[in-house]
Amino acid sequence: MGSITPVILCGGSGTRLWPLSRKSFPKQFVPLIGNKSLLQLTLERVAPLGSRLLAVAAEDHRFLVADVYRLAKAKGTVILEPAARNTAAAMALAALHAAEDEYLLFCPADHHIPDAAAFGRTMKEGLSAAASGAIVTFGVVPTFPSTAYGYIRQGAARPDGSLQVAQFVEKPDGARAQELLLAGDALWNAGIFLVQARVLIEALEQHAPDILASCRAAMAKADTDEGLTPSPGISFLRPGRAEFEACRSQSIDYAVMERHDQVAVLPFRGQWSDVGSWNAVADLGPADADDNRLHGQGWALNARNTFVHAPHRPVVAVGTQDLLIIDTPDAVLVAHRSCAEQVKEVVAHLEAVNAAQAAFHRKVVRPWGWYDSVDAGERFQVKRIGVKPGASLSLQKHHHRAEHWIVVRGTAQVTRGSEVFLLSENQSTYIPVGEVHRLHNPGKMELEMIEVQSGAYLGEDDIVRIEDTYGRS
Repeated sequence: MGSITPVILCGGSGTRLWPLSRKSFPKQFVPLIGNKSLLQLTLERVAPLGSRLLAVAAEDHRFLVADVYRLAKAKGTVILEPAARNTAAAMALAALHAAEDEYLLFCPADHHIPDAAAFGRTMKEGLSAAASGAIVTFGVVPTFPSTAYGYIRQGAARPDGSLQVAQFVEKPDGARAQELLLAGDALWNAGIFLVQARVLIEALEQHAPDILASCRAAMAKADTDEGLTPSPGISFLRPGRAEFEACRSQSIDYAVMERHDQVAVLPFRGQWSDVGSWNAVADLGPADADDNRLHGQGWALNARNTFVHAPHRPVVAVGTQDLLIIDTPDAVLVAHRSCAEQVKEVVAHLEAVNAAQAAFHRKVVRPWGWYDSVDAGERFQVKRIGVKPGASLSLQKHHHRAEHWIVVRGTAQVTRGSEVFLLSENQSTYIPVGEVHRLHNPGKMELEMIEVQSGAYLGEDDIVRIEDTYGRS
């Protein structure tokens, strides 16, 4: 029996955790627990299970993934999806990339499972069932009648020590969830699967041949990109864009699991959360005597069952009950705890009216570092910019704006036209409209500077990249 190859599924937009999670920076990358992201915790949890590691992530998030890999000291191949096509396609890409006899453990990147040892033991218990040709899923023993999760009903015992899946149940209403809990044979569907690559490919061929065909065509056109990887030990694999975009979008549950006759289940009895709503986030922390949960600079007075997430400034709840209050620099969410699942509808509305806050934070992560839009008005904009040690912005120019740069911390190497010079703390320079320029951090500490833009048009699309370390020119 072979070893396990963990496959981390990094897709998903996490819209239920808006405004902290946004399309450009989804929840799996947000430092939520002990200053670590859920993706980092997942990488650390699966590391003992196998020396080879795969991940499937969105092309737009490649540098976010690389940064988390660096923090987790992880290595492996990251398959970059050109477009979001749900879990069936993501799992098909991984299975096609793997050797036929590899045991693939598919794990979502955004779950919280604090007992890593118990998790590892349960996953290894599934190897016998996987070796017998089953797709093995792992259900969480429920602790209350949740309406936020799907359920798996356990059937007859199998000779390999697992149980046959009798039924997959969609997210139920309250009464049905209570019935499932009282029946005693239902588990929460955690979306974790262990299966040999060839078995998954055969199941896709049987139940979703069009998805498999699209993924095969995309992998046939895949190319490896190691030169643009900002972290050692990671290689990016890019499937063919046109071929993958032609793929139908469907979850693995609908495409295969609910229709396949060889699906086994093993119960996981440890603590688990898919961190799928602000209620779930709130429940990760301790409560005070009034059942309030306060994060950061949150305060509560005469309040009950109120959650305040306030990492940036004091946020005070007075006389509130059953509220979720989430504060970020450019958006605030206030919701009744019973309405936590409706936050995704807020995001859909913001997208419909083209509000930038639906997708982007005020502080935007870039492969070279970050920028924070501090202030803006007619014909001006002020940004704080941070550049990683050794990193460079693209060699670029702007048609409509000039820029003033002031170094706050560290050392900047500036290219301005034919000049190349250094700026240290408290020094500044000016970049005229249309001048070719570049910013580089030659030091060993983060470079921080203030950029003041002025001009008739200040949009981010007024960037002409002439040369770029990250392949964006």
